[in-house]
Amino acid sequence: MSEKYPVFDHSLWTEFVSSRGRDEYCSAWIKLQCSLIPDFIQCVLFLSDLETGSFGPVAKWPDSGEDPERLKEITERVIEERCGLLLELSREKGADGAGPGSYGVGYPIFIDDRLQGVIALEVLADSEGRLANAMGQLQWGAGWLELFFRRRHAREGEGLLKNLKSAVDMMAQVFSETSFKGAAIAFVTQLAVMLKCDRVSLAFVKGNHSRIQAVSHSSQVGERMNLIRAIELAIDEAVVQRREILYPLPAGGGIVIVRNHEQLSKDFGAGAVFTLPFHGEGRYYGALTLERPDNMGFPDEDLAIARSVASLIFPVLETKRRNDRNLFLKTADSFSTQLNRLIGPHYAGRKLAALIIICLAVFFNFKTGDYRVSCDTTLEGRIRRSIVTPFDGYIKDAFVRAGDTVDEGTLMCTLDDRDLRLERLNLISRQNQYQKQYQESVAGHNRAESEIIRAQLEQVAAQLELVESKIERTNLAAPFRGLVLTGDLSQRLGGAVEKGEILFEIAPLDSYRIILEVHERHIADIRPGQEGHVILSSLPDEVFGFTVEKITPISIASEGVNYFRVEAAAKDISERLRPGMTGVGKVFVDRRKLIDIWTRNLRDWFRLKLWSWRP
Repeated sequence: MSEKYPVFDHSLWTEFVSSRGRDEYCSAWIKLQCSLIPDFIQCVLFLSDLETGSFGPVAKWPDSGEDPERLKEITERVIEERCGLLLELSREKGADGAGPGSYGVGYPIFIDDRLQGVIALEVLADSEGRLANAMGQLQWGAGWLELFFRRRHAREGEGLLKNLKSAVDMMAQVFSETSFKGAAIAFVTQLAVMLKCDRVSLAFVKGNHSRIQAVSHSSQVGERMNLIRAIELAIDEAVVQRREILYPLPAGGGIVIVRNHEQLSKDFGAGAVFTLPFHGEGRYYGALTLERPDNMGFPDEDLAIARSVASLIFPVLETKRRNDRNLFLKTADSFSTQLNRLIGPHYAGRKLAALIIICLAVFFNFKTGDYRVSCDTTLEGRIRRSIVTPFDGYIKDAFVRAGDTVDEGTLMCTLDDRDLRLERLNLISRQNQYQKQYQESVAGHNRAESEIIRAQLEQVAAQLELVESKIERTNLAAPFRGLVLTGDLSQRLGGAVEKGEILFEIAPLDSYRIILEVHERHIADIRPGQEGHVILSSLPDEVFGFTVEKITPISIASEGVNYFRVEAAAKDISERLRPGMTGVGKVFVDRRKLIDIWTRNLRDWFRLKLWSWRP
C-alpha cells in the first residue's frame, strides 16, 4: 500500500494560529492534525466537562461522511485505562488474504494528572510503522492542546487573582468605614472606577420597592430625583423578574422585560445597563445597577467580576445597614423575623416549642392549686420552766445537764446545806433556852417578862421554820417530765450562786409550739386558724401539722429582709421531736389559679417598682 499524504494547506496553520476561543482552537487543531497524518479516515476530539465530569465531542474532522460511532469503543477504553491504545476496527482482504486494515488510535490528554480529553483517530494502515507514525503524531499534537489549556488556566488564575485582590481591597475599604453610608459610597465608587462605569448605584428593597442608598461619585442621593426614580424602577424590574438584566439584551437572552432599563438608557444616556439583584434569607433584599457608555458594553469577563465582588461585599453592607438602624427598627425587625419563622414554613422545632408553651399557658391559666405560704420554722416547747437558786449558797452536786431528759421529781442538783444545819441547831438551842425561861417566868407570876420571852420564842420558831424550808429547797427537782434546754453545773461544783440565778431551763416533751418566720410580703395572707404542715430538717421523712394561733405585730430583720413571728400549735406530737429543731413550713391560704400562684412574687415586685418610679 502506498502512503497517501494529504496536501499540506498553509491556510490551516494560519487558521490555527489566529484561533481564539476553545471551540475555534480545537476545530483548527483537528484539521491541522489530520492534514499531517496519511490515510486518516476520521478524527474526533472529546473534552471533559468541569461541572459534570462527563466527556463530549467538541471537534470532528471531516464534518460529515463518516460514522463517529466506530470510535466509541476506543474512546471508552482510553478513558477507563487512561493510556494510549490501538484497536483494529476492520480489514480489507485481497486475493492473497491480506490487505490494509482500519484501526482506531486513542490518546489521552492530561492536565496536572487530570484527564482533560481524548483524541480518537481512525486510520487506514497496513503496517505497524504507519500505526506508530499516527500514534506519534497524536502524541506531538496533544502538546498543543495541553499548552492551550494550561495557558487558559493561567489566564483564568490571573483573572481570579486580580478579582480577588480587588475584592479584598474593596472589602478593606468597606470595613474601614464606621457607618453604612460611608461604606456604601466607598463601595460603589471603587466598583465604578474598577469596571470603568459611568455610574454604579446601590439599592435595598424596602417593602415592595427598592430605595437607592448610594450612587458612585455622589454623596447626596436626592440631588437628581428623576434619575434616582428611574434607577429604582429598573431595579424593581429586575427584582420582580428575579433575575439579572443586561440591556441591550444579548443574543439568545430569552424573554425578558426591559422597559424600565430601556427608559433609563434613553433618558440619561446610559448605553449599557446591567442590574444585579441579590438574594438572601429567602428574599431579594438589594441590587446593583451598573451603567456604561454604548461603545463599551459589558463583556462576560466584567460581568463575572461584578458578580464575584458584589456577592462578597453585599452581605457586609447589609450587616452594616442593619446595625445602623435605631433600636426601635431593630426590635421591630427582629420581632417580624421571629414571627415569620414561627408562622411560616420550616422551623418545625420552634413551632412545636411555641405550641407547648401555649398549651402550658392555657393549662396553668385554668388549672387551680393550693396556694401556700412557705417560711422557715423553729420548734419550741409550749412551756419553758426555769430552775433558779432559792437563796445564796454553794453548789454541792449536779446530776443533769442540757440535753438530758428528766422525769417529774428527778433530782437535778443540790446546794450545800451545812451552814443551814448549823444555824438550825443554834436556833433549836435558843428555842430550848427561851422555853425554860418562859416556864420560870410563868411560875414566878412575872407577867411582863413572860410576854417578852413568849415573843422571843415565836421569833426563834419562825427563824427555825425558815431555815428548815431552806434545807428542803437545797434539793432542786424537775417540776415535770421534759428536756433540759440549758444548764451545765458539772464544772461549777462548790461554786457560789446567788439568789434568783437561773441554773436550768426545762421544757415538756408533749407540748410544742411552732414559730414561723413569715416574709413581710406574705404576712397579709396569714390569718389565725389557718392550717399548715412542716417538715423538719432532722426528720425529713415525717410531716407534722399545725394551726396558726397568733401573729405578733413586731418584725424581725434578718439578712436585710423583714420577717414577722407567727406562733402555731403543733397538732402531731412525736417522741422524736425536740425543742430547737428547724425546718420549712407551708401555711395553706386558699385555692387559686396556678399562673396566679407562680407569678405572684413577680407581680408584687413589679407593682412596688412601678409605684416607686411614679412621680
